[in-house]
Amino acid sequence: MKILFIGGTGTISMAITRLLAARGEEVWLLNRGSRNTGLPENVNVITADIGDEAAAAEKLKGMEFDCVGEFIGFVPSQLERDYRLFKGKTKQFIYISSASAYQKPPKSHIITEKTPLENPYWEYSRNKKACEDFLMEKYRSEGFPVTIVRPSHTYDERSVPLGVHGHGGSWQVVKRISEGKPVIIHGDGSSLWTITHNSDFAKAYAGLIGNEKAIGEAFHITTDESVSWNRIYGAIADALGTELKPYYVASQTLADMGPQYDFVGSLIGDKSNSVIFDNSKVKALVPDFKAEVSAEEGIKATVRYVLEHPEFQNEDKVFDEWCDKVIDTLERAKEAFHG
Repeated sequence: MKILFIGGTGTISMAITRLLAARGEEVWLLNRGSRNTGLPENVNVITADIGDEAAAAEKLKGMEFDCVGEFIGFVPSQLERDYRLFKGKTKQFIYISSASAYQKPPKSHIITEKTPLENPYWEYSRNKKACEDFLMEKYRSEGFPVTIVRPSHTYDERSVPLGVHGHGGSWQVVKRISEGKPVIIHGDGSSLWTITHNSDFAKAYAGLIGNEKAIGEAFHITTDESVSWNRIYGAIADALGTELKPYYVASQTLADMGPQYDFVGSLIGDKSNSVIFDNSKVKALVPDFKAEVSAEEGIKATVRYVLEHPEFQNEDKVFDEWCDKVIDTLERAKEAFHG
Protein backbone atom coordinates (compact mmCIF):
# COMPACT_ATOMS: atom_id res chain seq x y z
CA MET A 1 0.00 0.00 0.00
CA LYS A 2 1.00 3.61 -0.57
CA ILE A 3 0.83 5.44 2.76
CA LEU A 4 1.50 9.09 3.59
CA PHE A 5 2.12 10.37 7.11
CA ILE A 6 1.89 14.03 7.98
CA GLY A 7 4.81 14.22 10.39
CA GLY A 8 5.96 10.65 10.77
CA THR A 9 8.91 11.09 13.13
CA GLY A 10 7.25 11.81 16.48
CA THR A 11 6.84 9.61 19.53
CA ILE A 12 3.91 7.70 18.08
CA SER A 13 4.48 8.03 14.35
CA MET A 14 8.16 7.00 14.21
CA ALA A 15 7.35 3.51 15.45
CA ILE A 16 4.59 3.14 12.85
CA THR A 17 6.86 4.45 10.10
CA ARG A 18 9.55 1.92 11.00
CA LEU A 19 7.10 -0.97 11.28
CA LEU A 20 5.48 -0.32 7.90
CA ALA A 21 8.84 0.24 6.22
CA ALA A 22 10.07 -3.08 7.60
CA ARG A 23 7.00 -4.75 6.11
CA GLY A 24 7.86 -3.33 2.71
CA GLU A 25 5.00 -0.86 2.43
CA GLU A 26 5.47 2.26 0.30
CA VAL A 27 5.78 4.89 3.03
CA TRP A 28 5.87 8.64 2.40
CA LEU A 29 6.37 11.36 4.99
CA LEU A 30 5.41 14.99 4.59
CA ASN A 31 7.32 17.13 7.08
CA ARG A 32 9.82 19.96 7.42
CA GLY A 33 12.77 17.56 7.61
CA SER A 34 13.95 18.65 11.05
CA ARG A 35 13.71 15.20 12.73
CA ASN A 36 14.32 12.73 9.93
CA THR A 37 17.53 11.24 11.33
CA GLY A 38 17.23 7.49 11.76
CA LEU A 39 14.51 6.90 9.18
CA PRO A 40 14.61 3.60 7.27
CA GLU A 41 16.25 3.95 3.86
CA ASN A 42 13.12 2.92 1.98
CA VAL A 43 11.02 5.78 3.39
CA ASN A 44 10.24 8.62 0.97
CA VAL A 45 10.24 12.18 2.30
CA ILE A 46 8.39 15.17 0.91
CA THR A 47 9.99 18.21 2.52
CA ALA A 48 7.29 20.81 3.08
CA ASP A 49 5.52 22.72 5.82
CA ILE A 50 1.91 21.61 5.62
CA GLY A 51 1.00 24.88 7.30
CA ASP A 52 1.75 26.44 3.90
CA GLU A 53 -1.22 24.85 2.18
CA ALA A 54 -0.44 26.12 -1.30
CA ALA A 55 3.14 24.86 -1.18
CA ALA A 56 2.05 21.50 0.24
CA ALA A 57 -0.62 21.15 -2.48
CA GLU A 58 2.01 21.77 -5.12
CA LYS A 59 4.30 19.09 -3.65
CA LEU A 60 1.39 16.63 -3.51
CA LYS A 61 0.11 17.41 -6.99
CA GLY A 62 -0.91 14.26 -8.87
CA MET A 63 -0.35 11.95 -5.90
CA GLU A 64 -2.95 9.58 -4.46
CA PHE A 65 -2.69 7.31 -1.44
CA ASP A 66 -4.27 4.24 0.08
CA CYS A 67 -3.99 5.90 3.48
CA VAL A 68 -3.05 9.31 4.90
CA GLY A 69 -2.17 9.51 8.61
CA GLU A 70 -2.40 12.87 10.39
CA PHE A 71 -0.28 13.12 13.55
CA ILE A 72 0.13 16.87 14.04
CA GLY A 73 -3.42 18.21 13.75
CA PHE A 74 -4.51 19.92 16.97
CA VAL A 75 -7.22 22.42 16.01
CA PRO A 76 -10.13 22.21 13.53
CA SER A 77 -8.61 24.68 11.06
CA GLN A 78 -5.73 22.24 10.50
CA LEU A 79 -8.15 19.41 9.72
CA GLU A 80 -10.14 21.65 7.42
CA ARG A 81 -6.87 22.20 5.52
CA ASP A 82 -6.20 18.46 5.43
CA TYR A 83 -9.70 17.85 4.09
CA ARG A 84 -9.07 20.26 1.24
CA LEU A 85 -5.69 18.68 0.48
CA PHE A 86 -6.76 15.04 0.55
CA LYS A 87 -10.43 14.90 -0.42
CA GLY A 88 -10.66 12.40 -3.26
CA LYS A 89 -6.96 11.56 -2.99
CA THR A 90 -6.95 8.90 -0.29
CA LYS A 91 -8.96 5.78 0.46
CA GLN A 92 -8.54 6.31 4.22
CA PHE A 93 -7.65 9.24 6.46
CA ILE A 94 -6.53 8.27 9.98
CA TYR A 95 -6.57 11.07 12.52
CA ILE A 96 -4.66 10.88 15.80
CA SER A 97 -6.96 12.36 18.42
CA SER A 98 -6.48 11.84 22.19
CA ALA A 99 -7.97 9.65 24.91
CA SER A 100 -7.70 12.71 27.16
CA ALA A 101 -10.86 13.93 25.42
CA TYR A 102 -12.90 11.32 27.29
CA GLN A 103 -15.19 12.48 30.09
CA LYS A 104 -13.46 14.04 33.12
CA PRO A 105 -14.05 13.19 35.83
CA PRO A 106 -15.06 9.80 34.43
CA LYS A 107 -18.32 8.27 35.60
CA SER A 108 -16.68 4.86 35.26
CA HIS A 109 -13.05 3.85 35.49
CA ILE A 110 -13.63 1.52 32.52
CA ILE A 111 -13.17 3.52 29.32
CA THR A 112 -14.72 2.39 26.03
CA GLU A 113 -15.18 4.25 22.77
CA LYS A 114 -18.75 4.96 23.93
CA THR A 115 -17.49 7.02 26.87
CA PRO A 116 -18.58 10.63 26.22
CA LEU A 117 -16.03 13.16 25.00
CA GLU A 118 -16.40 15.80 27.72
CA ASN A 119 -13.28 17.37 29.22
CA PRO A 120 -13.93 20.83 30.73
CA TYR A 121 -10.40 21.04 32.16
CA TRP A 122 -8.15 20.91 29.11
CA GLU A 123 -8.43 23.03 25.97
CA TYR A 124 -6.13 20.59 24.13
CA SER A 125 -8.67 17.81 24.65
CA ARG A 126 -11.64 19.96 23.64
CA ASN A 127 -9.82 20.94 20.44
CA LYS A 128 -9.20 17.28 19.66
CA LYS A 129 -12.91 16.58 20.07
CA ALA A 130 -13.72 19.49 17.76
CA CYS A 131 -11.36 18.02 15.16
CA GLU A 132 -13.12 14.66 15.46
CA ASP A 133 -16.52 16.35 15.09
CA PHE A 134 -15.43 18.08 11.88
CA LEU A 135 -14.07 14.89 10.33
CA MET A 136 -17.05 12.74 11.30
CA GLU A 137 -19.43 15.33 9.85
CA LYS A 138 -17.52 15.10 6.57
CA TYR A 139 -17.76 11.32 6.74
CA ARG A 140 -21.52 11.39 7.32
CA SER A 141 -22.30 14.07 4.76
CA GLU A 142 -19.75 13.31 2.03
CA GLY A 143 -18.26 9.91 2.77
CA PHE A 144 -14.83 11.28 3.61
CA PRO A 145 -13.06 8.03 4.67
CA VAL A 146 -11.98 8.95 8.19
CA THR A 147 -10.78 6.70 11.01
CA ILE A 148 -10.23 8.21 14.47
CA VAL A 149 -7.50 6.84 16.74
CA ARG A 150 -7.20 7.97 20.37
CA PRO A 151 -3.87 7.26 22.09
CA SER A 152 -3.49 7.71 25.82
CA HIS A 153 -0.02 8.09 27.37
CA THR A 154 2.27 6.68 24.67
CA TYR A 155 6.05 6.91 25.04
CA ASP A 156 9.27 5.87 23.32
CA GLU A 157 12.92 5.39 24.22
CA ARG A 158 13.60 9.14 24.13
CA SER A 159 11.46 10.27 27.08
CA VAL A 160 10.59 8.61 30.40
CA PRO A 161 6.82 8.63 31.13
CA LEU A 162 5.94 10.90 34.07
CA GLY A 163 3.00 12.67 35.64
CA VAL A 164 4.63 15.88 36.86
CA HIS A 165 7.38 17.51 34.81
CA GLY A 166 8.38 20.86 33.35
CA HIS A 167 8.56 22.24 29.85
CA GLY A 168 11.93 20.58 29.31
CA GLY A 169 10.56 17.05 29.49
CA SER A 170 11.37 14.14 31.77
CA TRP A 171 15.13 14.40 32.26
CA GLN A 172 15.11 16.82 35.21
CA VAL A 173 12.88 14.47 37.20
CA VAL A 174 15.10 11.50 36.33
CA LYS A 175 18.07 13.57 37.47
CA ARG A 176 16.37 14.42 40.77
CA ILE A 177 15.70 10.74 41.42
CA SER A 178 19.29 9.79 40.60
CA GLU A 179 20.60 12.52 42.94
CA GLY A 180 18.40 11.36 45.83
CA LYS A 181 16.27 14.52 45.84
CA PRO A 182 12.55 14.42 46.67
CA VAL A 183 10.35 14.03 43.62
CA ILE A 184 6.85 15.44 43.37
CA ILE A 185 4.12 12.89 42.62
CA HIS A 186 0.54 14.04 42.23
CA GLY A 187 -2.03 12.81 44.74
CA ASP A 188 -0.78 9.93 46.84
CA GLY A 189 0.58 8.00 43.86
CA SER A 190 -2.04 5.26 44.10
CA SER A 191 -4.24 6.21 41.14
CA LEU A 192 -4.04 3.85 38.17
CA TRP A 193 -2.62 4.89 34.83
CA THR A 194 -1.82 3.29 31.48
CA ILE A 195 1.49 3.83 29.68
CA THR A 196 1.84 2.29 26.24
CA HIS A 197 5.13 1.77 24.44
CA ASN A 198 5.04 3.14 20.90
CA SER A 199 6.16 -0.19 19.43
CA ASP A 200 2.99 -1.79 20.78
CA PHE A 201 0.78 1.08 19.64
CA ALA A 202 2.22 0.78 16.13
CA LYS A 203 1.01 -2.80 15.73
CA ALA A 204 -2.65 -1.93 16.31
CA TYR A 205 -2.47 1.24 14.21
CA ALA A 206 -0.92 -0.64 11.30
CA GLY A 207 -3.70 -3.21 11.50
CA LEU A 208 -6.31 -0.50 10.95
CA ILE A 209 -4.69 0.73 7.73
CA GLY A 210 -6.67 -0.46 4.73
CA ASN A 211 -9.37 -2.01 6.91
CA GLU A 212 -12.74 -1.00 5.47
CA LYS A 213 -14.46 -1.76 8.78
CA ALA A 214 -12.41 1.01 10.40
CA ILE A 215 -13.89 3.73 8.17
CA GLY A 216 -16.24 6.03 10.08
CA GLU A 217 -15.16 4.56 13.42
CA ALA A 218 -13.13 5.67 16.45
CA PHE A 219 -10.71 3.48 18.40
CA HIS A 220 -8.43 3.96 21.34
CA ILE A 221 -5.18 2.00 21.42
CA THR A 222 -3.42 1.25 24.70
CA THR A 223 -1.87 -1.60 26.62
CA ASP A 224 -4.21 -3.59 28.84
CA GLU A 225 -1.91 -3.08 31.82
CA SER A 226 -2.84 -0.46 34.42
CA VAL A 227 -0.24 0.57 37.00
CA SER A 228 -0.08 3.07 39.85
CA TRP A 229 2.03 6.19 39.64
CA ASN A 230 3.98 4.88 42.62
CA ARG A 231 4.87 1.85 40.53
CA ILE A 232 5.86 4.00 37.56
CA TYR A 233 8.15 6.24 39.59
CA GLY A 234 9.43 3.24 41.52
CA ALA A 235 10.41 1.54 38.27
CA ILE A 236 12.41 4.63 37.27
CA ALA A 237 14.27 4.56 40.58
CA ASP A 238 14.91 0.82 40.22
CA ALA A 239 16.30 1.39 36.73
CA LEU A 240 18.62 4.03 38.18
CA GLY A 241 19.63 1.77 41.05
CA THR A 242 18.58 4.31 43.66
CA GLU A 243 15.89 4.94 46.27
CA LEU A 244 12.75 6.85 45.34
CA LYS A 245 11.94 9.74 47.67
CA PRO A 246 8.36 10.67 46.76
CA TYR A 247 6.83 13.95 47.83
CA TYR A 248 3.07 13.79 47.45
CA VAL A 249 1.13 16.91 46.49
CA ALA A 250 -2.55 17.17 45.61
CA SER A 251 -3.17 17.79 41.92
CA GLN A 252 -5.21 20.93 42.67
CA THR A 253 -2.37 22.28 44.79
CA LEU A 254 0.08 21.69 41.94
CA ALA A 255 -2.29 23.46 39.57
CA ASP A 256 -2.54 26.41 41.94
CA MET A 257 1.23 26.63 42.52
CA GLY A 258 2.30 25.93 38.93
CA PRO A 259 -0.13 27.58 36.50
CA GLN A 260 2.71 27.87 33.98
CA TYR A 261 2.70 24.07 33.63
CA ASP A 262 -1.06 23.68 32.97
CA PHE A 263 -1.56 20.97 35.57
CA VAL A 264 -5.29 21.73 35.46
CA GLY A 265 -5.35 20.11 32.04
CA SER A 266 -2.59 17.50 32.24
CA LEU A 267 -3.41 16.27 35.76
CA ILE A 268 -6.99 17.15 36.75
CA GLY A 269 -8.11 16.75 33.15
CA ASP A 270 -6.10 13.59 32.52
CA LYS A 271 -3.40 11.86 34.58
CA SER A 272 -4.88 12.15 38.08
CA ASN A 273 -7.90 10.06 37.08
CA SER A 274 -7.79 6.28 37.49
CA VAL A 275 -8.76 4.72 34.18
CA ILE A 276 -8.68 1.28 32.59
CA PHE A 277 -9.06 1.11 28.82
CA ASP A 278 -11.18 -1.58 27.22
CA ASN A 279 -9.44 -2.35 23.90
CA SER A 280 -12.05 -4.82 22.68
CA LYS A 281 -13.07 -2.69 19.70
CA VAL A 282 -9.63 -2.40 18.13
CA LYS A 283 -8.86 -6.04 18.91
CA ALA A 284 -12.00 -7.11 17.02
CA LEU A 285 -10.51 -5.58 13.86
CA VAL A 286 -6.86 -6.38 14.66
CA PRO A 287 -7.08 -9.77 16.41
CA ASP A 288 -3.31 -10.24 16.45
CA PHE A 289 -2.78 -7.06 18.46
CA LYS A 290 -1.27 -7.65 21.86
CA ALA A 291 0.75 -5.14 23.86
CA GLU A 292 3.92 -6.93 24.94
CA VAL A 293 6.10 -4.25 26.60
CA SER A 294 5.32 -4.06 30.32
CA ALA A 295 5.64 -0.80 32.22
CA GLU A 296 8.73 -1.99 34.07
CA GLU A 297 10.41 -3.29 30.91
CA GLY A 298 9.63 -0.17 28.93
CA ILE A 299 10.76 2.20 31.67
CA LYS A 300 14.00 0.29 32.23
CA ALA A 301 14.83 0.37 28.51
CA THR A 302 13.94 4.06 28.24
CA VAL A 303 16.02 5.09 31.26
CA ARG A 304 18.97 3.13 29.89
CA TYR A 305 18.61 4.75 26.46
CA VAL A 306 18.38 8.28 27.86
CA LEU A 307 21.43 7.71 30.07
CA GLU A 308 23.37 6.52 27.01
CA HIS A 309 22.27 9.48 24.85
CA PRO A 310 23.20 12.89 26.31
CA GLU A 311 21.21 14.67 23.60
CA PHE A 312 18.05 13.67 25.49
CA GLN A 313 19.32 14.90 28.85
CA ASN A 314 17.73 18.34 28.71
CA GLU A 315 18.37 20.36 31.85
CA ASP A 316 15.37 22.29 33.20
CA LYS A 317 16.71 24.38 36.06
CA VAL A 318 13.57 26.50 36.22
CA PHE A 319 11.44 23.42 36.91
CA ASP A 320 14.02 22.05 39.34
CA GLU A 321 13.91 25.29 41.34
CA TRP A 322 10.10 25.28 41.20
CA CYS A 323 10.05 21.76 42.71
CA ASP A 324 12.34 22.84 45.53
CA LYS A 325 10.19 25.92 46.17
CA VAL A 326 6.94 23.91 46.26
CA ILE A 327 8.39 21.37 48.67
CA ASP A 328 9.95 24.05 50.89
CA THR A 329 6.71 26.06 50.98
CA LEU A 330 4.61 23.05 51.95
CA GLU A 331 7.10 21.93 54.60
CA ARG A 332 7.10 25.40 56.17
CA ALA A 333 3.30 25.40 56.09
CA LYS A 334 3.29 22.11 58.01
CA GLU A 335 5.70 23.51 60.58
CA ALA A 336 3.58 26.65 61.01
CA PHE A 337 0.42 24.59 61.40
CA HIS A 338 1.93 22.50 64.17
CA GLY A 339 3.26 25.62 65.86
